[in-house]
Amino acid sequence: MRLNQVTVPLIDYAASRDFYVKLGLKLIVDSPPRYARFEMPEGGSTFSIEKVDGIEGSSWPLIWFESDRLDELIAELKAKGIGLESEPEDKSYLWRVAHVRDPAGNLIALYHAGENRLNPPWRVA
Repeated sequence: MRLNQVTVPLIDYAASRDFYVKLGLKLIVDSPPRYARFEMPEGGSTFSIEKVDGIEGSSWPLIWFESDRLDELIAELKAKGIGLESEPEDKSYLWRVAHVRDPAGNLIALYHAGENRLNPPWRVA
């Protein structure tokens, strides 16, 4: 497993997007006023901001862990007694995603994106 990204909530889309660009992150998905994703300057990790309707302490930030063998990983977790919030599902943004919660209630997305993680068809040129 690899840590890919953390998604944090935003209030003002433009202000948040501009702030992270100023920090040196490279904008790779720009979907105002709801979502932006950035590539970190080193290591290939990404970081996202997303508009949410109210912030629930147990839903944000949303932590993403990528696995090239997602379905096998999910089967292993189930065998270990780890319950899922959601089963693996192919999403419209071309990632396969399942969700679990840690003991503190933090939501974790377990996913596989392959080439679409850094190079989705709608990537900003």
